[in-house]
Parts: sequence; structure tokens; C-alpha cells
Amino acid sequence: MEMQGNRSGWFKSSYSMQNGDCVEVRNQAVSGMDLRDSKVSNGPVLTFTASEWTMFIRGVRAGEFEVRG
Repeated sequence: MEMQGNRSGWFKSSYSMQNGDCVEVRNQAVSGMDLRDSKVSNGPVLTFTASEWTMFIRGVRAGEFEVRG
């Protein structure tokens, strides 16, 4: 999966749909990773510590989350 970024440091997957239904992530050197809805760039941001982000990614890869579609 390739990540596409912009100058603000936010990235989204190259697999993201063109309709805007995606999330963006940003690496924060001090606090870990930020996550937001790409449709609401000035909306709320979830911040994960490095450890929390690692566990989240492991869960995604292991299929621990329900896929809706």
C-alpha cells in the first residue's frame, strides 16, 4: 500500500476511494500518530501513542475489526 501525502504531513492510502470515504494519518514525532476523517480536515483528530498505533495496526492486519460495506 502506497501512502500519498501533502505538505501538512497528513497521508492517506493510495487505495482510498475517490468519493472521499477515507481516513488520513500523520506521524507526530512526540505524541505518536494522528488519525482524522479526510472529509472533515478541520474536524476532530484521534491521537495514538506509538504503542497504541502498533496494536491497532496489528488488529487490522489480523482481521479483528468488522468490515462494513
